Amino acid sequence: MTMSNESTDDKGLVQIRRALISVSNKDGLVDLASTLQSLSIQIISTGGTARALREADIPVIDVADITGFPEMLDGRVKTLHPRIHAGILARQHDPEHQRQLRELDISSIDLVVVNLYPFEATISKGGATLEEALEQIDIGGPSLIRAAAKNFEDVAIVVDPTDYTTVSAELRQGQGCLSRTRRLHLATKAFSRVARYDALIAAYLERQHNAADHSVLPDLLHLRLVKLKPLRYGENPHQQAAVYGDVLDGTPSVAAAKQLQGKELSFNNLLDLDAAFSLAREFDEPVAVVIKHTNPCGVGTGQRLSDAYQRALAADPISAFGGVLGLNRPVDDETARELAATFVEAVIAPGYHESALAILKEKKGLRLLLIEPWPAAMPADRAVLELRPITHGMLVQECDRLDLYPDILRVTTRRKPTDAEMRALRFAWKVAKHVKSNAIVLSHEHATVGIGAGQMSRVDACRLAIMKAVSSTKGTVLASDAFFPFRDGVDAAAEAGVTAIIQPGGSIRDAEAIQAADEAGIAMVFTGIRHFRH
Repeated sequence: MTMSNESTDDKGLVQIRRALISVSNKDGLVDLASTLQSLSIQIISTGGTARALREADIPVIDVADITGFPEMLDGRVKTLHPRIHAGILARQHDPEHQRQLRELDISSIDLVVVNLYPFEATISKGGATLEEALEQIDIGGPSLIRAAAKNFEDVAIVVDPTDYTTVSAELRQGQGCLSRTRRLHLATKAFSRVARYDALIAAYLERQHNAADHSVLPDLLHLRLVKLKPLRYGENPHQQAAVYGDVLDGTPSVAAAKQLQGKELSFNNLLDLDAAFSLAREFDEPVAVVIKHTNPCGVGTGQRLSDAYQRALAADPISAFGGVLGLNRPVDDETARELAATFVEAVIAPGYHESALAILKEKKGLRLLLIEPWPAAMPADRAVLELRPITHGMLVQECDRLDLYPDILRVTTRRKPTDAEMRALRFAWKVAKHVKSNAIVLSHEHATVGIGAGQMSRVDACRLAIMKAVSSTKGTVLASDAFFPFRDGVDAAAEAGVTAIIQPGGSIRDAEAIQAADEAGIAMVFTGIRHFRH
C-alpha cells in the first residue's frame, strides 16, 4: 500500500496523491471529488460521505478498509486510528518517518477535507436538549484537522466548502499540486475553525454549569464571536474595524439587526444604535430615544409613537440634528413623515409599516434597522455580561439591569413627591442609567428637558443640564446617577425651579443635601442604587 514519498518539490509544491474526505456538510462535495478523480487522486472516505460519492459514481476507499476496523459506537469511532493519523502526520522528507511508514505498510495522506458536526446549528435552534448537543460534538474531525494543519508543509487541509472552488482550480492548474502559500492559508483557517468550535462547546457547557450553580463570572471566559462584516473604518478613518456577533447567545442585538435601507453602517453608527436600542427597550409605553455620541440628548414617551418622537426631538433639537433614533414600536406613517422632515442618521425599531417605508425610501441616506422580535427587557433568567477592553486585558461585569422597586425608595425630605412627580422621577431615572457619568437628567413625566453628561463634577453636570434645557426648567424633576457630594448641586437645581429629585444617597453629606432640598421645598427620594456609566 505504501506510495512514493516524493510528494513535495523544492518550490514548496505538494503533489496530492491521496485524499481523505469526511464531511457533514455535503455542499460542493461532488464537484470537488470529481476534480480529484480527474487528477487520479485516490479518495478515502467515511459513512455518509462515502455513500454520497458512490451515488455520484466516484470511486471511494472506505476508511474501514484502511484501518481494518469497522465504524464503531454509532459512528463515534471511525478515523481515530494510527493508519490514518500516521499517514497524515508523517513528514515527507524525514527518512525515519518514511522508514516507519514502509515498515508498517502505511500510505501517506496528502489532502484532508473535513467539516465538523453541526454543533452550532443544533444549539442555535430552540429546544435542543443537552443530550442532543453532546451528540453533535465532533471528536475525530478536530483530530484530523489538527493533524493535517500541523503538518501543512506536506499536507493540505480544507475545512470550508467555500474553498473547494479555489482549491480545485489550483489543483487543475498545477496538475495535482498545491502551493505552500495555499496550504499555510488553509491550515491557518483550519486552526481558527477548530478553536471557534471548541470555544462554542466550552461556552455552551459553561452556560449549563452556571445555570446549575448560579455563578455569573466564570474562571475562564470563552468568547465566541464571529466576524459579521468589515466596517469602512473605526471611530476615525485611520482605524480598521469590523463588527462581530455572539453566535451562541441568540439574544436580539444591533450586531445582528437587519438593515432595510440606507448607506453602509459605520463604527460610530453602531455604537449609537446600540445605545438607542438599550434605552428604548427600558420602556413599555411608546418611546423615542435620540442618541448623539452614545448619550441620549432627547427622550420622549406618548400614546402615539409620533408624539413620543416630537417630544424627544423638542428636548434638544440642535443636538438631535444628525443623531440616531431608537423606537420601541413599529414606525407608522405619521412618525415616518416626522422623520422625513428632519435629519436623522439611522433608526432602529421593531418594525416598519410598508407605507412608512415608502415614505422613508426618499431619504436614501437614512439607515433603517430592524430588530425582530424586539425584546421587552433584559433576560431575567440569566446574567448578561458586558465586556470592556483595557490594555492587554478585559473588564467584565453584569449588565446594569436593576430597576426601581417601590420598597427600595425612601423619601428623605419633609415633602413627599406628588404622584405626577413620582412618575416623572421614574422616567428620569431610567434615562439617567444610560447617560455617561457624572449624569444629571431634568425631565417632565413624558420627556427630558435637559441632560448633563460626562462631567467631572456633579454640580457641573447639573449646570450643564440646566444650560442645555430648551424649554423652562421650572417644575421639572431631576435624576442623578450617583449621590451629591455637596449641597451645591441641589442648590443649582432649586435655582432652576426643580421640584423633586431622585438620587442614590450614601454621601457623608447627605444631611446637607436634604437640608438644601427642604429649604427649597423640593421633594427628595433616595434609591440606594447607583447607576454609574463610564
